[in-house]
Amino acid sequence: MESLQAVMDQSPPPPAATRQLAELERLFREHHATVMHAAYRITGNATDAEDVLQNVFMRLLSRGADSAAMENVPAYLHRAAVNAALDLVRGRHEGQQFSIDAHAPCLAAAGEAAPDRQQEAREMRDLVRRAIAHLAPRTAEIFALHYFEGYSNPQIASMLDLTAAGVAVTLHRARTRLQEQVRSYMGERS
Repeated sequence: MESLQAVMDQSPPPPAATRQLAELERLFREHHATVMHAAYRITGNATDAEDVLQNVFMRLLSRGADSAAMENVPAYLHRAAVNAALDLVRGRHEGQQFSIDAHAPCLAAAGEAAPDRQQEAREMRDLVRRAIAHLAPRTAEIFALHYFEGYSNPQIASMLDLTAAGVAVTLHRARTRLQEQVRSYMGERS
């Protein structure tokens, strides 16, 4: 992955652009780990997470990195990472028929479980990542924030300017839909 400084060194920018690039560099230093972590939790792949990281900061560069204009920079970058990761997962699995497991334990790290349980957990996490592509964008974002990132319903509601009840209803509908898909998939595998 090419560093932001290497990109900046390729051609000398005008003074206003220099300030903008310095601001982007500062934002990158302060928040790249958060963006990378959020992207990795959704994609499950370090290379894909790095692609998301680059995309988030390149988009920020193209729109003008002005943290003063953003109300909550960490929340903005986190949401941008979640959405970019979801876009990547959707694009990769577009048109594929796949089902999902909506149970939270499969989304957590396998930890000290037996090797067969670790493999089963990895397979279920992969199913979840692939199947998220079939959810509506807002539903997928809420699902990822809750199950991948561990945010509570009130926290998600605050981030997305929704009500906690609206988040709860969306999560309930997503879980119901995903559980049906899992049952269908498990029946097909038998």
